[in-house]
Amino acid sequence: MKKILKQLALFAAILGPGIITGSVDNDAGGITTYSVAGAEYGYGLIWTLIPSFVVLLIIQEMNARMGIVTGKGLADLIRENAGVKVTFFIFIGLLFADIGNTTTEFAGVAGSMEVFGITKYISVPIAAFMVWILVVKGNYKIAERIFLIFSVSLLTYVVSAMMGKPHWEEIGSSIIHPKLDLNTKSLAMVIGLVGTTIAPWMQFYMQSSVIEKGLKMKNYKYTLIDIVVGCIATVVVAFFIIVACASTLHENTIHIEEAKDAALALKPLAGHLASEVFAFGLFIASIFSATILPLATAFYVCEAFGFEAGIDKKWDDAKEFYILYTSILIIAAFIILLPNAPLIKITLWSQILNGILLPVVLLCMIILVNNKKIMGEHINKPVTNIIGWATVAILIGLSLTFLILTMFS
Repeated sequence: MKKILKQLALFAAILGPGIITGSVDNDAGGITTYSVAGAEYGYGLIWTLIPSFVVLLIIQEMNARMGIVTGKGLADLIRENAGVKVTFFIFIGLLFADIGNTTTEFAGVAGSMEVFGITKYISVPIAAFMVWILVVKGNYKIAERIFLIFSVSLLTYVVSAMMGKPHWEEIGSSIIHPKLDLNTKSLAMVIGLVGTTIAPWMQFYMQSSVIEKGLKMKNYKYTLIDIVVGCIATVVVAFFIIVACASTLHENTIHIEEAKDAALALKPLAGHLASEVFAFGLFIASIFSATILPLATAFYVCEAFGFEAGIDKKWDDAKEFYILYTSILIIAAFIILLPNAPLIKITLWSQILNGILLPVVLLCMIILVNNKKIMGEHINKPVTNIIGWATVAILIGLSLTFLILTMFS
């Protein structure tokens, strides 16, 4: 009994990086993408969550293992092994994508609060200030506990989906017999779904958080459990968001452009409570991700160019890190407060850009994790490499097909 309690206590101490990284992936951009997928295609694209889950699990495990073995962040390793020029171009693309992603999070805050009758000119500045205070004035342990509470709150989408009375036979059929139309719109949606389920920034945040937590190889099996739980939570929440919109909006041929539209449209179809639960989930996810996304960006940009980074460090010790974090928050919040900002385009294209940049990041990861000079005996096993390379090939194929179809159309 003492041994079991000791193991549970150890797991509780290690718990965090996997669950937080997985949960924050269901951000405002993700919720919007899943909502639009459900509303436009019904249950038709639910099957994409299964390969996404397998790949997400494999990638997050590689990240954690690299962080534990090397004690270095992914950005740091890319700079050391690929050079400053290659690093610069990769991270410029990622920086623009993440500014777009953070803008999307504040769009989620604004949209969710408008459902409750609060204007964005009040909700967004307050949310941005709260997020800034948590990171700049807090520390990693406090932030991690708050993030874990946010992770659990995302399960409200299960309630929202059940209120829509889904058709389980149709869901099962769409999973067993997957279909994909080869046109620009459906391919963009699939790339967006993959890009939001397995986002490039996640790989950097996961590795940095493992290092920040000070995990070692003796903790590996508990870290792996943390990752599995996080990946399951990610896909479960995504599944129920698609189901909630497919069983209500798609069946009534209601078209939406953002997650707020989904929350409002649910009111006459599934009831007032379902609408508010959906909006509450959107608010929690948006605040959660508005904290993590710019944090991850500041982490990997500072790592890539050799600056100090970490929320346990004081402002003067990691000035570049905190200035970059603050700048991303200000830019994103400012864009949202503009009267006619193209929020829907920013949301969807930031997710598509994630899907296009992802194979570049994965390519770097797989090369690094198979380097014996870096990883020693902890390099990838053949099965992991097969899944990793197959993922890169499929994503590149999807991205190229999308770009070709876009040019011709």
